[in-house]
Amino acid sequence: MTGVEPIGVLAHYNLLEALPASGPGELFRARDTIRGRTVIVRRLPSGFLDDESRARTEHAALALSQISHPNVLRLFEIGDDAGRLYFVFEHLKGQSLRKELSGHVLRVRRAVQLAVQIADAVADAHAAGYLHKGLSPESVVITARGHAKIPVHDLACRYGFDASADPPRLMDYPSPEEAAGQTADERADVFSVGAMLYEMLTGRRPALRGVALPSAANAHVPKALDAVAYRAVAPNPERRYATAAELVRELRKVDALLDADGSGDDEAFAHARPGRRVNAVAVAAAVIAALGALVWWLTRE
Repeated sequence: MTGVEPIGVLAHYNLLEALPASGPGELFRARDTIRGRTVIVRRLPSGFLDDESRARTEHAALALSQISHPNVLRLFEIGDDAGRLYFVFEHLKGQSLRKELSGHVLRVRRAVQLAVQIADAVADAHAAGYLHKGLSPESVVITARGHAKIPVHDLACRYGFDASADPPRLMDYPSPEEAAGQTADERADVFSVGAMLYEMLTGRRPALRGVALPSAANAHVPKALDAVAYRAVAPNPERRYATAAELVRELRKVDALLDADGSGDDEAFAHARPGRRVNAVAVAAAVIAALGALVWWLTRE
């Protein structure tokens, strides 16, 4: 029981409140009266899809509803309400990645871990035959527990729709080949993930014609991560990672390196060269010796 009177009923869902419009149709927070869970319902406008597009959308939604990945925004159901399609998807408490960024760079370790989660979710979507082509900091949700979630269906997204587009579409970080109107494959989504990683590290969206290494803008970025981020946003898809799964593997290697050398919190000393890194024990010993000498000098006759 939620203690909230529904404003309407759709199938076995009690519609609890209308949410701000984002994308096509109406958006509601609702209660699944069968499973006892809070969900989000999107109900499309009448006639929004022609028969062919509707059949294609229903087929894709059925396939995507089978994806069960911790970083994928779950699509629970697709149904019909008097000829109007509706989608039921996971309810999350959180904010968009864009709001988490708020014009600032993230800690290196945080950026890498979020990129791993996003890329791994994309890899699962690709395995199900789905090309996203709508990834951006606007469409990625950061949950209340700090985990990334991506929608694997445009209509399952609550954030990031371009209001000026007709029909509405998700704002994205298109690859150079997409921007040029060329056919895109999995490497286009790899670029989008790399673009988000690049912005998390530098505060800047990468240019489509090529970029500087992230460390040029953020001295905390280690060389291993420089190489991964740079390759992920290569203008030529042939020079990019071939799959999101490959990008995940490389990012996990970087994460392991950051964990091993203790450089996950971006302290300046953690990024010094190994031969020049400060030895914490030696520093502590020197401080103690200096304090001892000071005490002796103050107390001497």
